[in-house]
Amino acid sequence: MGNSYIDQPMIEAYVYETSQIVETLEQLMIESEKFNTFTEESINEIFRFMHTIKGSSAMMMYNGMSTLAHRMEDVFFVIREQDNIEYDFTLLVDIILESIDYYKIELMKIREGEEPDGDSEELLAKVEVYLNEMKTNNGIKTDKKNKKTDTKQKYYISPSQKVDEARYYKSVLRFKKDSEMENIRAYTVVHNIVDLVNEVFYIPSDIIENDESADEIKKNGFQIVLKTKTEEEKIKKYLEGTIFLDEMTFESIDREAYENLAKSVQGEEIPEDVKVPETSKKFVEKKVKKVEVSLSSKQSIISVNVDKLDKLMDMVGELVIAEAMVSQNPEVTNLEIESFDKASRQLHKISSELQDMVMAIRMVPLSTTFMKMHRIVRDMTKKLEKDVDLLVYGEETEVDKNIIEKIADPLMHIIRNSLDHGIEGKEDRLAAGKESKGTIVLEAKNSGSDVLIIIKDDGKGLDKQKLYDKAVMNGLVQEAMENMSDRELYNLILHPGFSTKETVTEFSGRGVGMDVVAQNLQSVGGSVLVESELGKGTTIILKIPLTLAIIEGMNLKVGETRFTIPIMSIKESFRPKNEEIFEDTDGNEMIMVRGLCYPVLRLHDFYEVETEVTKVNDGILIMVEENEKGCCIFADELLGQQQVVVKSLPEYIKKYKRIRGLGGCTLLGDGSISLILDVGQLDMATVVENLQAG
Repeated sequence: MGNSYIDQPMIEAYVYETSQIVETLEQLMIESEKFNTFTEESINEIFRFMHTIKGSSAMMMYNGMSTLAHRMEDVFFVIREQDNIEYDFTLLVDIILESIDYYKIELMKIREGEEPDGDSEELLAKVEVYLNEMKTNNGIKTDKKNKKTDTKQKYYISPSQKVDEARYYKSVLRFKKDSEMENIRAYTVVHNIVDLVNEVFYIPSDIIENDESADEIKKNGFQIVLKTKTEEEKIKKYLEGTIFLDEMTFESIDREAYENLAKSVQGEEIPEDVKVPETSKKFVEKKVKKVEVSLSSKQSIISVNVDKLDKLMDMVGELVIAEAMVSQNPEVTNLEIESFDKASRQLHKISSELQDMVMAIRMVPLSTTFMKMHRIVRDMTKKLEKDVDLLVYGEETEVDKNIIEKIADPLMHIIRNSLDHGIEGKEDRLAAGKESKGTIVLEAKNSGSDVLIIIKDDGKGLDKQKLYDKAVMNGLVQEAMENMSDRELYNLILHPGFSTKETVTEFSGRGVGMDVVAQNLQSVGGSVLVESELGKGTTIILKIPLTLAIIEGMNLKVGETRFTIPIMSIKESFRPKNEEIFEDTDGNEMIMVRGLCYPVLRLHDFYEVETEVTKVNDGILIMVEENEKGCCIFADELLGQQQVVVKSLPEYIKKYKRIRGLGGCTLLGDGSISLILDVGQLDMATVVENLQAG
C-alpha cells in the first residue's frame, strides 16, 4: 500500500530509528553466537525490537516489513514465556540475519524514495515452519479457535502464569525534547500495546487526526489508562522500552477510578455524587512542572541532518577565509593600531574555537563501521568452512563522517580478501604448524592529523615471486625483480585487474577489490601501505586524514603562484648551498641530508611556473615525507603558516588535465588562490615521469 500522504520527516524518522534497531539487532546476533545461546535479557530485547518494528512499519503501512516482524515476535514470545524451552539456536540466528538483510534492502528502497516491495513470503514460511516445529518439540498447545488473534491469545500459558483478575493502570509518558512527531510516537505506543491489554484510553485522543496534538503532548505529556490481565511488570517494561522516552509515571488504580477516567477521556458526563480522584487533564497538568525540570537536566543528544552540518562547515570555512582577509590585509598590517590587533586576536581565537567545535560535531567513531565487519567474517567463515576470529581494537577512534562513508567499502574488500586469499584452511594451517583457528586484527589509532586503520591476518602471506610473475604476465612491470623493493612488489596488488587467485569464487578472483581500496582512499587524501611475510601473514595499513575540511598548512611562493603544503608532511626547511646539490646517474638532482639522499623537486620546472629564482642558494628547500617517501621541494620563499579551507579542484582539471601532485586549492588571506600539494604523489618516480613528459 502506498504512503504518499505521509510527509518526508516521518519517513526519515522511521528509516533512522528502524536502521538503528536493525544494526543493533545484527550485532546482538553476532555477540550471541559467541556463546551459542540467547540470554534472558537478549530474548527480551529482541522481542522489543521486533515489537517496535512491527508497530512502526504498520503505522507507515509497510505491511511486508510489519508482518515479518510480527512473526519473529511470535517466536520470541514463545521462547520468553516458556520455561526451559528447547530451540535450534543456529537456525534461528540464520533466519534472523536473513530477515535483517531483508530489512536493510527495504530501508534502502525507502531512503531512495522507492516503495518497499520486497517479497517476504519465503522468509515468513521459514519462520512459520520454525515456530510450529519449536512448539511441537516442546509440547506447546495452540488455541486453534483463536489462531488469528493477538499474540496474548495465541499460545497456551500454564496456570502458574495466568492472572485471573483484571488490573487497572495509569501512566504519563514524556518524550525527549526535539524528538519531534510526538503524536505519531504516541500512536505507536497505543497501537502496539493492544497485544498486552483488554482496553486502553488515552489523552489526547485525536493523535492521528489532529497534528496540533503533538504540541499538547509536548506540554502535558501523553496519558494512558488501561485495563489488562497481563502482569504489571510486563506492562511497565513495555512502556519503558518506548523509543525516545524521557520521563514516565506509572501507577496502579482501582476499577472505579479507571472507569471515571475512561469516561472523562470519552467526554461522557460523570455523576456529581461520584468523586473522581483526578480527571485526566488535571492529572497531566499536575505533573508538568516537575517533569520539565528533569527534561532540561537530562536532554543531552539530538539528531541533526548531515546536510545541515555540511552547510555549517562550509560557512565556518568562509568565515575563516574572511577573518584571514581582514587580519592579513596589507593596508591594515602596515598600521600599528593596538585596538585592531587586540580585536583581531580575539576574532582569530573565536573563529579557531568555532572550527574545532564544528569539526568535533562532524566526528563520529569508527565503531559502527568496524562492527559491520563481524557480519562479513561470520558469513564467509560459514561458507568457506574456515575458523577465524576477528579482533577489533580502537573502535572509539573518531573520523570525519564524510571520510567514514568512503572507507566502508575498502574495509569490506580487505576483510574479504584476508579471509579468502590470506587465511588458510584448517588442514593447511595445522600442516604449517599454526593453530587451526585463524585471526584477523582490525585496529584504528591516531597518528598526528591522520588516522591509521590496520588490518592484519596470520595467513599465508604474499609470495613476492608469484606477484612479480603475475605482474609481468599482465604487462604491469618491465624492470627486473631485484631492482624492485618489497614495498613496490607488494603494492602490485593495488593495480586494477590484478589477482593471484587461480579460480574465481563468489568472494574474489575477478581482479576487483584492492584497486577500489586504493581509489577510494586517494579520493579522500589517504593512502594504502601493504606489508607481508611469506607464511606468517599480511598487514594492510590505511592512512586517512581526520577531516577533509580545514588543515594547517605552510604557504609557499613560486613566481606569482602560491602553493600550500600540509604542516604534518613537512620535516624541515633550510637554505642549501650550490655545492650540496649533485646529480645521480640518470641526471636527476639530489641532495644529501645527514647521510640520506633525497630527490630535489623544483616546483617551477614541475608545474612550468615562471620565476626569477632558479639558483638553489637563492631559494629554499622544504623536506617533505609521506608513506616513507620523501623529497625536497624547491620554492622561492616561505609565506608563513596558516589554517586553510580545502576546496576541491575544478572538474575540468580533475577530468582532463589530471595534474599530479595537487590535492585541492584554497583561498588565502590576501584573496589569492593557493594550490594544495598532495605530498604522497610527489615521489621520485612521479618527479622523473612528469619532467620527462614535459
